[in-house]
Amino acid sequence: MATVVQYERLGGPEVLEVVEVPDPSAPAGGVVVRVRAAGVNPIDGKLRSGGRPSGPFTGPRVPGSDAAGTVVEVGDGVDDWAVGDEVVVRGARGGYASHLVADAAQLVRKPAGVTWEQAAAIGIPVSTAHQALRSLGLADGETLLVHGGSGAVGRAAVQFARRTGARVVATGSPAAHDRLRELGAIPVAYGDGLLERLREAAPQGYDRILDAVGSDEALETSFALVDDRSRIGTVVVGGRAADLGIQAWAGGNPVPLTAEQTALREEAYPLALDLIARREFEVDIARTFPLAEAAEAARLVESGHPGGKVILLP
Repeated sequence: MATVVQYERLGGPEVLEVVEVPDPSAPAGGVVVRVRAAGVNPIDGKLRSGGRPSGPFTGPRVPGSDAAGTVVEVGDGVDDWAVGDEVVVRGARGGYASHLVADAAQLVRKPAGVTWEQAAAIGIPVSTAHQALRSLGLADGETLLVHGGSGAVGRAAVQFARRTGARVVATGSPAAHDRLRELGAIPVAYGDGLLERLREAAPQGYDRILDAVGSDEALETSFALVDDRSRIGTVVVGGRAADLGIQAWAGGNPVPLTAEQTALREEAYPLALDLIARREFEVDIARTFPLAEAAEAARLVESGHPGGKVILLP
């Protein structure tokens, strides 16, 4: 029997339940992956609570978009993967589980130098950060402001931006400032006086802004710092982007990702995995939980200050 974490009604972490289900079988063109680690993301809680629309229930739902593990069964027509291959599942469905079914096209090979926890941590944060910066057109020599630099998306964005050759200023709580400096950003505390502190941190001004917070404070300071709103993008309040005149990628945006944006998200996986294996990109793991404690993991993520990625270990 396989183990999954599921919910049958909307609500807080308490609606999550751990159950046993029959082992899945690999369909034609797909594989079964024995999950070794699964990432817990804020979107999981938004969908579970109803904060992000997800349609009517047709049965139990298993959350989890980021997972890594070992291929244990290969379906007909799959030639590029074999039992025993260590993989990251791109855009997983039902990652909070001991086993999951994935299409062969969703698999990315995990380098030996990348841990299971790191592999499961990169999905949504890394693909979102990479796609956002490329869509914003960030270039060498420019100055980028990241609202929410201490979050998983923010930390990834700081590192990608620095590799581009950009100067980076990132907002975050004082407790995160040392880590932001280590990653190459100039940290700035949010709160009263934010606009003045941001201007002091970059007297030359800002070229692009990435919002990974979605607060009124973040948006208002962005508009005060950059006149051309097409150079401002959000990954949080996409539903307001059209009215605000800014770019948005997912985050509640009713406009689907373009084929180009989807391709950018996909190319982020092998890029980040290779950089991690070469010790040129860092993933901060805040805490790991056994699958049976998925509700506690969700509570930590939804507290808003996990201090890094939270990972489930089936």
